[in-house]
Parts: sequence; C-alpha cells; structure tokens
Amino acid sequence: MNKLAVAGECWFDDACILDMDYFVKTLAGIKAKGVRPDLIGSIIAHYASKWLPDLTGDITEKGFSELENSPDNITASWMKKRFFVETLVGILPPERDSVPCNFLLRLLRIANMVGVEPTYRAELEKRVSWRLDQASLNELMIPSFSHTCSTLLDVELVMRLVKRFLNLDEASRSGAALVKVAKLVDCYLSEAAVDSSLSLSEFIDLAGALPSHARSTDDGLYRAIDTYLKAHLGVSKQERKALCRLIDSRKLSPEASYHAAQNERLPVRAVIQALFSEQTKLNRFIDWSGSFSGARSPNPGLDPSVRCLSKREVTAQQMEIRKLREDVIRLQSQCTCMQLQIERLAEKKKGFFRWKKLGVPSIKNLGIAGKMEEGGEAAAEVGYGRNTPVDMKSKLVRGRTPPRWRKSLS
Repeated sequence: MNKLAVAGECWFDDACILDMDYFVKTLAGIKAKGVRPDLIGSIIAHYASKWLPDLTGDITEKGFSELENSPDNITASWMKKRFFVETLVGILPPERDSVPCNFLLRLLRIANMVGVEPTYRAELEKRVSWRLDQASLNELMIPSFSHTCSTLLDVELVMRLVKRFLNLDEASRSGAALVKVAKLVDCYLSEAAVDSSLSLSEFIDLAGALPSHARSTDDGLYRAIDTYLKAHLGVSKQERKALCRLIDSRKLSPEASYHAAQNERLPVRAVIQALFSEQTKLNRFIDWSGSFSGARSPNPGLDPSVRCLSKREVTAQQMEIRKLREDVIRLQSQCTCMQLQIERLAEKKKGFFRWKKLGVPSIKNLGIAGKMEEGGEAAAEVGYGRNTPVDMKSKLVRGRTPPRWRKSLS
C-alpha cells in the first residue's frame, strides 16, 4: 500500500510540470477516461500547491517564488500568477464536491491579491459559497487588498459569501450546514471586531444576515459584541442598544448570562433582560425537575421503563435543586436592587423637574423656608415669598405664644 502511495505521489510530481498548457491537455485526457471529479480536483490542488507556494504557506517550495528572483520584475511575476490562477479556475470540475473549500479560499485570497478578472473572482466566490459550512476560520480571514476598503479583513467578501450561501436552494443547504455557518460567522466577527476601522453598520449587517433560527446559542454573538464594545469605546448609547438587539437573551448560556449581568458596557435594559431570562429558565427547570421527581407510576411493576432512584441520586437531585433555588433568589434580589435604583433615578428626575416648575430658585432657599417654619417671627425677617392675606393670618396665628412660654418669658 505504501509503494502504491509513493508511486502515485511520483506520478503527481511528474505531472506537475511548469508548462500550464501541457498540464491542461493532460488533464483533459484524464477527464475523457471518466476519472472521478474528486480525483481531478485533488490533481489540480496538488499541481497548484506545487507551483504556487502561497496556497500552502510553505515558502521553501519551489515555484513562482523562483521567478521572483529571476531578472523579471515583480510586475511580470504577478502577471504570471494571475494567468496561473485564472487558468486553474477555468479547469475546475463543475461538480460541487470536487474541490475542498479551504483550497478554494486560498485560491480566492491569491486571486484578490493579484487582481484577477471579476468573472473568475465571482466563479470562485460561488464555489466557496457552495461549501461554506466546511470552511475554516483561518482560511476565511482574507485580508483586504482594496484601496477603498478601510478594514484589515475583507468583511465585504464574507458578506457576499454568506448571502450567496443563504440564496442556495433548500436541497443544497441543510439545517446542520446553516448552524455551522452561523458559528463560523460569529467567530469571524469576534476576530474582525478588534479592528477599530470596522464600522457599526458592517458589523450589524454581517451579524444580522443570518436568520434567528440559525444560531442554537447566542454565546458566540455575545462574545463578538463584547469584543466590539471593548475595541470601540466611543460607541453611543443608541448604538449599544442597536447591538444588543441582535442578541436573544433566551439563547444565552448560564455563564454568558452571568457575564452579561456584570458587564458595564451593556445597556441596563440588556442586563435586565439577561437576568430575567436566566431566572425564567431556572424556574422552568425547577418546575420540570419537581414534576419529574413527583410523577410516579401507580403500579411500578407494570411499567418496566420506571426504576427507583438510589439514595445517592435522590440526594444529588435535591442538592442541585437547592442550588438552583439559591441562584434564583440571588437573581431576584439583583433584579429587585436594579429596579429600585432605576425607580430612584426616575424619582430624582421627576422631583427636580417638579421643583423647577414651581419656581424654587435654589436649595438655599429651601433651607431658609425650613428655618421660617421653625423660627416663628424670625421667618418674617427673611422676606421669602409674597405676603398674601392667608400668609399674614397664618403668621399671626403662629405668633401667639402659648401660656407656658409666657410664664417662662416673664
């Protein structure tokens, strides 16, 4: 078996000649013999990695790196790479599963770097979108080679790939593939969010491109939003609210909910929603566990699926339920404290505007008014307010000294 593998590799090395025209003719003869498309794709990938080391990341391989050391200038070398990539795209098998997705992404990165024709770039993007669920994060992080793009990574390219993937028919795009793409996009957003040049609209467009049912959990999206808020300290309150609308607090794990409850970068509403959703999940789990432990068959001998729990299992369940109840009580107390703080802030604002509306000039006048009530006749010297007939009558009534004070004064 090893001899066959070595012989096959030697044949690949012999077939990987530098003359592209001869390779295309050889490959056409192989196709005419009815070879499987995946084998043809592997031949093309091996040939490309042999003469274009950028596809493997190994600069020690020979290929066009030798041409750059030749008397030809760099422009000629780039033109040869461009012709090489365009020829490879033209001879790719039409079947969707013939070429690996990561190889196509590396080829797309080089195509954007050397500036191939838009038709070849669109063909590569279409093939990558067919198998986007099999892409890796490292290969998807393609840098931006455009002078008009300010970001380090080509976010617009990933946006086009995701849209092409979503436009595929249901037969080509399964539910599991959609979940994998959602996880890939969340990881990509976490890496791209570090870039200070990434705008809020680009982040929201890419995060909101996927449907809500694509994410089984929003932990990855929450991590990406938190990273974006760390890298962009100048985000306004309204923009923070727009980012938090992308998160479904019901899909957060307990660890993410606990982190969100203590995250000062999130708006208060998002924190309260995370706390309430976690409290609701805990209450449902407690109710479910209580109903499960309380439900017993009236005749266990007739139900073979029901077994009696051991004492250790019952004790473990009781301890778990006790811990969950303590967590619920703690979350309720936190929610109550936050609601009290919000109500106090609202009352302070209302009180401030109420005194402003009544025309009270300052807090000092309030202290003078208090002294007027306690000082009796001394308040008349301050002269605060207008002397209406009702005020004069009240002053006369307050001015009368009780009998016991008369005796003491005499």
